[in-house]
Amino acid sequence: MAGRGRGTDEGEDAISGVSERLLFAASVPVLPAPASLPRLDIPPLPQDRTPTAPAPTIGTATRLGGQFRRLSPSSIRNAVVSAASLEIDRGIAFLLVPVFLASGVIFYFSLAVEPDFAQPIAVVVLMALCAAVSRSWRKTHLCFMAALLCALGVLAAKIETWRVATPMLGSEIPTRLTGRVVNLDQMANGRVRLTIDVISTARPTLRYAPERVRVSASKIPPGMTAGSVVTGYARLLPPTGPVRPDSYDFSFDSYFAGIGASGFFLGTPKLVRADAAPADGAPLAARLSSVVENARESIADHIRRQVGGAEGEIAAALIVGVRAGIPETINEAMRRTGIYHIISISGLHMALVAGTVMALLRGAFALFPDFSSRRPIKKYAAAAALFSIAAYLVISGVVVAAERSFIMLAVMLIAVLFDRAALTMRNLAISAIAVILVSPHEVVGPSFQMSFAATAALVGAYAGWSDYRAGKITTPPPRRSLPGFVTRKFLAAMGGLAMTSIIAGGATALFAIWHFQRVSPLSLFANLAVMPIVSLVVMPFAVLSALAMPFGADGPFLYVMGKGLTAMIALSGWISQRSPIDAVGLISRQSVLLVTIALVIATMATTRLRLAALPFALAGLLTISHTRTPDVLISEDGHLVALPIGNGELAINRVRSNVFTTDNWKHALVSETIVEPETFEKGDAQFDITDPAQLPPGAPFYCTEGLCIARHPSGAIVALADDRKTARPACAFADLIVIDDATAYDPCRNPLILVVTKRQLARAGSAAIFFNPQSATMRAEIRFAVEAPYRPWHTQRKFSREARGLPPYLKPEKPRQPVAQ
Repeated sequence: MAGRGRGTDEGEDAISGVSERLLFAASVPVLPAPASLPRLDIPPLPQDRTPTAPAPTIGTATRLGGQFRRLSPSSIRNAVVSAASLEIDRGIAFLLVPVFLASGVIFYFSLAVEPDFAQPIAVVVLMALCAAVSRSWRKTHLCFMAALLCALGVLAAKIETWRVATPMLGSEIPTRLTGRVVNLDQMANGRVRLTIDVISTARPTLRYAPERVRVSASKIPPGMTAGSVVTGYARLLPPTGPVRPDSYDFSFDSYFAGIGASGFFLGTPKLVRADAAPADGAPLAARLSSVVENARESIADHIRRQVGGAEGEIAAALIVGVRAGIPETINEAMRRTGIYHIISISGLHMALVAGTVMALLRGAFALFPDFSSRRPIKKYAAAAALFSIAAYLVISGVVVAAERSFIMLAVMLIAVLFDRAALTMRNLAISAIAVILVSPHEVVGPSFQMSFAATAALVGAYAGWSDYRAGKITTPPPRRSLPGFVTRKFLAAMGGLAMTSIIAGGATALFAIWHFQRVSPLSLFANLAVMPIVSLVVMPFAVLSALAMPFGADGPFLYVMGKGLTAMIALSGWISQRSPIDAVGLISRQSVLLVTIALVIATMATTRLRLAALPFALAGLLTISHTRTPDVLISEDGHLVALPIGNGELAINRVRSNVFTTDNWKHALVSETIVEPETFEKGDAQFDITDPAQLPPGAPFYCTEGLCIARHPSGAIVALADDRKTARPACAFADLIVIDDATAYDPCRNPLILVVTKRQLARAGSAAIFFNPQSATMRAEIRFAVEAPYRPWHTQRKFSREARGLPPYLKPEKPRQPVAQ
């Protein structure tokens, strides 16, 4: 038996030594192995006792030479190609679909000329044919597919621009306005802001009347609600452009929001009809919108009464999205501390609502173990959470940020219903594609960019951390006492919250600087202090109050929510008072583009191709300051001029100025203090305005009799005149003259003096002036915010009276009746 077993073992060893290629050779028959093979006894070789020289050791230089040979260009290329193939196999091509679509949208909105429909359609058809023909060549096919997606992004943006086609008011005009109220917001200053669908205008009747306007009133008649028909004499203003070049364009936002004009009522509007009935001709969509809007207002009023104060306004903003009544001091405190995202209904609120509903339902199902063990309770909870966030979207007013967040969370919850992973980059890509195709103009806005950048960074970091943990062997933690367990969980939660704030803040910092020219130095500490209150107290009790509100049992939940908001307001105010100045000035567009590319690579790549993000990120950080700060800023109406005079001071030419404009200019020019002008009477012996020698460099505005002058720290003299006649004396000494008169022309006829008239500003928007102190004679360069030819959202600019060189409209006086003798 022993010999048999030994032979069997030897036979198996012999079979294992047969070449495997013989098993797949068709021409060579495979012979069965014998049961035993003859044993060959080979004597050992004689050992040579002669000492041999030791093998040469490999030195450090030799090892480094081998590493450098391995890092040859061909080996690097092969490694990159291999990693790229692996990324494509893992599905990165689909993740890049929204990236190329967004690139096409950005390209469309950055064009200087509006393209015709034929151009993007022709490019789409051509790229589609090239992609179909090149399917056999993988690399070429991928390139044509990327170009096709970019062309589709251009086409989607063009279709949206054509579909919206908002009629915009061209010039300021008073008229009797009659329209149907879409919504109304109680503002913190006591005024009421109304959005109205225009039905008719009179005295004068507007030939090209806007379809929807946004006007304010000091007070409104009782009984006015959404759907009411109102009338009143109002002064309508055309949508304004950017307050400075490369700033936020209000006319762009108004165009895609359907708002053709803004303004205010001259007096109290009158109520024509209390509600919109089918007999009134109101469309079904308008009636449904009125029902939802009235429900929102009723809920908001109920919350304000129950909670009270500023906490009630914030609670109404969190539950139904009505935030016009929040005091500006609290808004500014939350902006300085970096927690203003709590007020805007977005992904955070949607996630907290969905999470609270899922937790409540799964906890309730756990009370019935027999039912829970036989049913997919996780799917039931996900379906209920999907219904809840849909209702939350409707009741919050379907704002863009909430709509985008709903799409993202809906994709994730539907993934749970189909047993797929919820928090993946693929689901984020699906939601991004949906948003881009539905509202392409949102791609160039700060809300889209910051929300998707933060979400992509968090999902990518979570995936990387999961991969890192999966490759490590972890031992269960030792059993601890209850205080130790609670402490460990608390520290883990705070650490996770800190990392979330750091990752999201780092991903969105450059976008915030680009759009708002400000950062929050203490945002990490503010979020660590406030977010636990919001996540554990404010939002859960907001959900509970919403669930209990139909039964009239929401009082206790709103009370707890209000106390949490009180703590949040106190913390944000305390941190805001200790926060340093948050103005950081302007950054270059190239820097934002490079950092965006780095973010895309870092979040979507799963191999060592992530390292390719480092050079883009480094280049983006090195080019942040590659932009020139304007020396003078001029508003588009010609009323306001500002220039930095050093020591963080910004000199302006008016005592009463537009607060929003001056705040934007302060952040862009890194200024902290506004210096108002000094006014002198004509003939005042203390100051002669025609003698510029009295102005030291960095002097603020000195004004008298329609003329203001100031001196920039570079030595350039800026003059602001009411008309051409007043501006003529400044030709002797000024380097820049701004004339607040649309009928004026250049009075100096000197190419070394830059003259800007109100007509130029009306046609081209606000302006930025750059002085060149290096030249022998001071020269000034100008850059306007709006360039011709106009895009659809700027076409109305050429119809204003100022753009046509006409003086302001004056109502003709009634002729006097002759007095009877």
